[in-house]
Amino acid sequence: MRCGYSIGIDQQPKAIRMTLIPPHAAQPPQRVTREGRLTRVEPLVVARHGADLWSGGLQDPAVWTYLAYGPFQSEADFQSWLATRDQLDDPLYFAIIDKASGKALGCATLMEIRPANGVIEVGHIFFSPALQKTPLATEAIFLLMRYAFEDLGNRRFEWKCDNGNEPSKRAAKRFGFTAEGLFRQHMIVKGRNRDTAWFSILDHEWPALKSAYEAWLAPDNFDAGGQQKVGLADMIARARA
Repeated sequence: MRCGYSIGIDQQPKAIRMTLIPPHAAQPPQRVTREGRLTRVEPLVVARHGADLWSGGLQDPAVWTYLAYGPFQSEADFQSWLATRDQLDDPLYFAIIDKASGKALGCATLMEIRPANGVIEVGHIFFSPALQKTPLATEAIFLLMRYAFEDLGNRRFEWKCDNGNEPSKRAAKRFGFTAEGLFRQHMIVKGRNRDTAWFSILDHEWPALKSAYEAWLAPDNFDAGGQQKVGLADMIARARA
């Protein structure tokens, strides 16, 4: 009894045409500082940033729900954990500084760094309540995105999150990432199954996104009370039209 199947000569697929690209290698990220109008993104240093991060609201257990670590019972526990992170190269941690107050309000990393393929991810994001859903948070992501594409030469900028983390998925879409699908049973995090949602931005999409971010972050897009006049999603839609 035969199993399987065979393909006759006249049924064989035509030769696959592949588009070759020139050899490409992005640069790995470094411990650099990038500054915008509202925020500064700088390498994490526990002695400089730890106390501000904790006092800014990172005691809130909700901040850590979808991360593989935390919540922390005390500032000492948090500082001890943070001290294991600031010398890592992948993930490479950056503190997000409010230029008005000079205080660190959150962290983000560049991670899953694959220079030969020009791929990098933004992740390990934890924002204090004072940073969440603010122009400062948007500008911080923009600064890292610009660094990844323009300074490092990446072809692909990724965002991944627990599929149950609806705020993170909304943020990814607002920031201009394209949803790519779901990795089912991708991880076990804190004893729970994690299905991972994948998002990306590609290098040819960056110029339009950059112009949208710059237009949204401009001072004249905010009224006297600090409220946006035109939303980022609308700016991105216009730029891509």
